[in-house]
Amino acid sequence: MNEPVDLLIIGGGINGAGVARDAAGRGLSVVLCEKDDLAEGTSSRSGKYIHGGLRYLEYYEFRLVREALIEREVVLRVAPQLTWPLRLVLPHSPEQRPRWLIRLGLFLYDHLGGRQRIPATRALDLRSSPEGAMLRDAFPRGFAYWDVWVDDARLVILNALDAARRGAEVLPRAECIAARREDNLWHARLKDTQTGAERDVRARALFNAAGPWVEKVLGNVAGVNARHSVRLVKGSHIIMKRWWQGDHGYVLQAHDKRLIFVNPYFDDLALVGTTDIPYDDRPEGVAIGSDEIDYLLAILNRYFKTELAPADVISTYSGVRPLYDDDSAKGASAVTRDYEFEIDGGNGRAPILSAFGGKLTTYRKLSEHALEKLAIYFPKMGPGWTARAPLPGGDIPDADFEAWLQSFASARPWLPADLARHYGRCYGSDAVTLLAGAASLADLGRHFGALFYEREAKWLIEREWARTADDILTRRTKHALFLTEAEKAAFSDWLKMEAAA
Repeated sequence: MNEPVDLLIIGGGINGAGVARDAAGRGLSVVLCEKDDLAEGTSSRSGKYIHGGLRYLEYYEFRLVREALIEREVVLRVAPQLTWPLRLVLPHSPEQRPRWLIRLGLFLYDHLGGRQRIPATRALDLRSSPEGAMLRDAFPRGFAYWDVWVDDARLVILNALDAARRGAEVLPRAECIAARREDNLWHARLKDTQTGAERDVRARALFNAAGPWVEKVLGNVAGVNARHSVRLVKGSHIIMKRWWQGDHGYVLQAHDKRLIFVNPYFDDLALVGTTDIPYDDRPEGVAIGSDEIDYLLAILNRYFKTELAPADVISTYSGVRPLYDDDSAKGASAVTRDYEFEIDGGNGRAPILSAFGGKLTTYRKLSEHALEKLAIYFPKMGPGWTARAPLPGGDIPDADFEAWLQSFASARPWLPADLARHYGRCYGSDAVTLLAGAASLADLGRHFGALFYEREAKWLIEREWARTADDILTRRTKHALFLTEAEKAAFSDWLKMEAAA
């Protein structure tokens, strides 16, 4: 039987990938298993922000907000290809919150987290500023503040890639179907969800990062009674053609006091969300409802002069957020976005550490805290290291992506500007390796449509564990938004032929 590994991680979302990277970099032997594709669940269906959580200040979650604001600066430094500051316009709606309260919240937002690369908040007269041109006259005043945009799915992939480069074994589509303790080790059975093949893994510790399935893994797989629980909340987004000019987004206050984000998405699209609805069905089956579309459109039409209808919605996505259940009677929007750990083990019993709750923004700190919890079992484990270590492709001088991109593109005059930006944003400095030896578009192989070429598809298959069309078109890239149905079908046919070759 193979030698036991130090840590088996169940769940290939942002928390599982983050812990795998951190643990591998501290010298632990790591196996990460995920029953679906990496980031297929919650971690690819977020609002795509690294943010402090402005509205969490109303619930006095100052520690969480401070930690999240600090992480904005960290992720800008370690993944400059995936992230950039995004200016957000917040029209004042006096029916929802008084102006002084918003000023106070934004003042705290500017000063709680050691802001370095993020510009400061400022007040706006929306009657004369260009940001107010598309807004109704009922909203004459507002504020502009900044948060950080991120490609959520690629953030997961890059953490998994770095974990693998540091020695971890990453196993998408490998479900942990059983785990038992024996001789102070976990004996786990993994099953390939595509082929049905099974393998055994022995581990000195388990980390349960299963998100919406965290309690199922504890009870049904590991046979441990959970002391904590999660509340499942559905969040849905809609994608539309953009109807305003400028590279800024908007934050709109809904009648129920929720904040809705309206973001620029690629060159001419808008991403709008999210909803917050209690959810008690299977997380795998989550989908947007017509009531959610109507809810988001009603908010847009309250603020903007442009009348928007369901026919304007190009695409949608929904995710289930596993929020830590603090036994309060709060509504879904008010439930904490903080995280809690539960550990079961000790006294000769191999430990299992489970994460309840959390958010994309604080994944790196969650990873550090998780390994602090496990440190007693691994006394030779190294110290934390991820705060300044670039993710793959993020080793860009001074974290200045635009300057790097200019140099990257000028060295390849044959590469169209939009394609150079696509490769730069997805792969950062690794794009140099991706394009090694290419001197023309013909060298990129078959053109599948839009900015998608065969060389990139093969890179994702060979280096990023991609197996299906959705893995490639929806998560590792967003080509699905720009290909026709016929082009998607043709790519799927090509992929099947590649798999059979």
